[in-house]
Amino acid sequence: MEKFIYAPEIAKLGHVALVTKDLEKSLWFFKEVIGLEETCEVNGTHYLRAWGDFEHHTLSITAGETSYIDHIGWKAKRREDVANFARLLEDAGTEVRWIEAGEEAGQGKALRFELPSGHRFEIYFDMEKPAAAEDRKSVLKNQVYKSWAKGVSPRRIDHVNLQTSIDNNLIVNYLKETLGFKLREYLVNSDDKQVVGWMSVTNLVHDMAMMTKPSVEANQMHHIAFWMDNAQDILRAADILCENEVGFVGPGKHGISQAMYVYVKDPGSGLRVEIFTNSYLIFEPDWEPIKWSYEEYLKYGSTYWGDRRRDDVSRDQPVKA
Repeated sequence: MEKFIYAPEIAKLGHVALVTKDLEKSLWFFKEVIGLEETCEVNGTHYLRAWGDFEHHTLSITAGETSYIDHIGWKAKRREDVANFARLLEDAGTEVRWIEAGEEAGQGKALRFELPSGHRFEIYFDMEKPAAAEDRKSVLKNQVYKSWAKGVSPRRIDHVNLQTSIDNNLIVNYLKETLGFKLREYLVNSDDKQVVGWMSVTNLVHDMAMMTKPSVEANQMHHIAFWMDNAQDILRAADILCENEVGFVGPGKHGISQAMYVYVKDPGSGLRVEIFTNSYLIFEPDWEPIKWSYEEYLKYGSTYWGDRRRDDVSRDQPVKA
């Protein structure tokens, strides 16, 4: 394997590319109810971002015969890291496909590859940061759009939660050893076998989670999460969802991550969306992953307090990734 002066690194979660079987409903949900802003539409793909997202898009939506996640984009820390990741991945036996600049609107050259689970990731560095139109522009120079202009109005994309039927340790170790993710918290089942890992490349508790369930396909998405500034924003979101007659679960608080949440589903694609706030940050370089037993998970981990109902929003009907 070629030696690098420094190991390539991922800086943050960039975007999620959603294909939906009902484009009209998905656009209504994400633009009017969630309140994302549309950057542009190119060849049938709509590129959206939250009012505090600087890059060209953090969510893209395209019409399809079925609903699925086409790929999940991650921004590299340095431009040269993209090519370095390509070499590292190929040396690890992972097939890499190059995406030319402009193939995805606003984005420079990138690479795509699949995890052992089949989830498709993309790593890029160059991405346009377009300004908002004058009628949508914030007066704050450190913010793109006017806040609270419409809908739930999250500040930014936060994390993704993936599902697989593949052994959890295999996928988590691949993410750690190949892509540099750090394991922050994890869950074991009644046989003391790891079934969920919460991982990050930033100071967040998780930029992504990987959940193993034998009953699902190898590559599915459990949810995408958007960040709210505080707990009051979660309560406001619940009111807005009620006003739009969109069912949801919550508000509640997780023990794992210590975050407050509301879960809601896009009526166009079926993709579960988490409206998310609070949580805690990790600054310790020698952080030891926190282990949760299944009994602890049921008592405190999933719902520390709040709504414990299990309806169509919380029932496991993930979107294929």
